[in-house]
Amino acid sequence: MNSLSPWLVGVGLNSILLLLAWIVPKKLLTPAGLFHAVVLGVLIWGTLGWQGYVVVMFYFLVGSLITRVGMAQKEAQGIAEKRSGARGPENVWGSALTAALCALGVWVISSGILPMSQNQYSTFVTLLLLGYVASFSTKLSDTCASEIGKAYGKSTFLITTLQPVPRGTEGAVSLEGTLAGAIASLAQALLGWGVGLIDLFGVLWCVVAAFIATNLESVIGATLQSRYTWLTNEVVNIFNTLIGASTAILFAWIWANII
Repeated sequence: MNSLSPWLVGVGLNSILLLLAWIVPKKLLTPAGLFHAVVLGVLIWGTLGWQGYVVVMFYFLVGSLITRVGMAQKEAQGIAEKRSGARGPENVWGSALTAALCALGVWVISSGILPMSQNQYSTFVTLLLLGYVASFSTKLSDTCASEIGKAYGKSTFLITTLQPVPRGTEGAVSLEGTLAGAIASLAQALLGWGVGLIDLFGVLWCVVAAFIATNLESVIGATLQSRYTWLTNEVVNIFNTLIGASTAILFAWIWANII
């Protein structure tokens, strides 16, 4: 029964939040998006408990609010997110697939299914938790950099050529957006540290990895996204979070082996 308790709590909590989200007038998710968000929420609570849940909720709430900044202006210019920022299933998993895989990895290892020493157990769990937080640090950085850049960027440049381009151009960057992205990744990482998922070095790896991944995502947008129809924003988001999580894990592993 104890092994089922986190999952039952997750089902109950997310069912209540589903009802609340359904009746509020301002929708942050589409109906299908709500269902998929509930599945994600149950999965995260069942695998990582309240600590992991706080991290994903912070990303979702802050990311949703940032998306609505300057919405009227962005809609008038044709560069706003579709559905006035309401998230669908593709947005949920584009943002959280990497994190969900990290959380499942922690759960599998913690369940004792895979035979390993205590030292191996501690190492793998630590790195996967770092990957979990880093993926959301990366995605929140990307969201804030993009949305603040589109709303307030005074000068936007194509990342591959540094030539001036209109706001909202795929692969465009701005000083305002870059700063917003860095602050967002730091806030998300500090929250992960605050709830005990990562240490202070992990905060550093998350911020650095988020900066690298967010800029690589801009390069992908500037060079590849227009060439391949399958390379949608949601697919690019998966690559973005995967790069962020992998980079943070790699930095942490290298640092651990150096010292």
